[in-house]
Amino acid sequence: MPLKGSLSDEDLELITDAGILIEGKRIVSLDKFNSLLPLAKEAGAEIHELKGKHCCLPGFVDAHTHICFGGSRARDYALRNSGKTYLEIAREGGGIWDTVTQTRMASQKELVSGIIKRSKRHLKNGTTTLEVKSGYGLSVDKELKMLQAIKQANAELEQDLIATCLAAHTIPREYEGNAEAYLQQLIDVLLPQIKKLKLAGRVDAFIEESAFTAENIQPYFQAAKALGFDITVHADQFTTSGSEVAVQFNAISADHLEASTDKEIELLASSNVIATALPGASLGLGCDFTPARKILDAGGALAIASDHNPGSAPMGDLLTQAAVLGSFEKLSNAEVLAGITFRAAAALNLKDRGMLAKGALADLAVFHTSDYREILYQQGNFKPCMIWKNGVLAFDKHKK
Repeated sequence: MPLKGSLSDEDLELITDAGILIEGKRIVSLDKFNSLLPLAKEAGAEIHELKGKHCCLPGFVDAHTHICFGGSRARDYALRNSGKTYLEIAREGGGIWDTVTQTRMASQKELVSGIIKRSKRHLKNGTTTLEVKSGYGLSVDKELKMLQAIKQANAELEQDLIATCLAAHTIPREYEGNAEAYLQQLIDVLLPQIKKLKLAGRVDAFIEESAFTAENIQPYFQAAKALGFDITVHADQFTTSGSEVAVQFNAISADHLEASTDKEIELLASSNVIATALPGASLGLGCDFTPARKILDAGGALAIASDHNPGSAPMGDLLTQAAVLGSFEKLSNAEVLAGITFRAAAALNLKDRGMLAKGALADLAVFHTSDYREILYQQGNFKPCMIWKNGVLAFDKHKK
């Protein structure tokens, strides 16, 4: 299927009575089960013949999360639903600085434990590749601690965690009124260390009135690109300008886009930037959804991610959020599933997953149904019964 533009359910290739032949981490062949069975036996392969009706999808790819953090923001959520504004909550000691404070206080061991716990829940829900951002440290040493925690958790998990440096999340209080000085420290000290220690290959920034501007972020992204980092952008969440920066720097993705107008949609659609919708943030904040239908109809590439974070998107259930977005934005099953598989993989610049195809990673999400439409129809209430990651059975709900 194409990376960009609208899709109908007729675009999906369905194989009935199918088999998947796996060697090592990768898919070798897809065909009718009875056609592959002699080859598997001849090769002495381990054979898993599923009894009853099942449907196999590619393992999901969640291309935008913030699951490395300390503490909770349950108080913020209650206050927000009671009518308090973000600024009022921040003045009362809540908001992002509550999470920054708790994350700075947390040990690396505690951060690793939290990442592993949240990642395992994502795995059971079908997500086999998970992007994880820093961004709650907001100093060189604390950002490095977060990225080290992500790297350590990745080594202990069956999933793949893709680390992203989001040190440019907001302006630290220590640099209030001097965003340029903070960004220069990141350029001079943090980015070279990340590169040296191989802690991340991606750099993100929040371009918004409360964070960084389209102007002052320029030297930071220029330095990041010069060091070989992929660029992604928190763009157009409350106001526009971020998507324009994403296109200017040929970013891999522009994420959020709830405030995008027709101008930004056309700009993104005419570029190679993946537009990533984050319905979890819309649900958490009670705001508009990303204009996903318009993006697809304009010829853009749409990914869907959970934005799992302690503040605005605490749910962290990608399948539920994608199904809800599909209902509100009138997306076909094919568009939603593409948004959490191969189009989401493209938002991470990964070309070896998110599809059931020869040579792709054997990342599989299996559901107990004969009709794939049941998966989104039940709006996240229908979970996988088995997950394979890199050709290995990583989860089976029938086994303890």
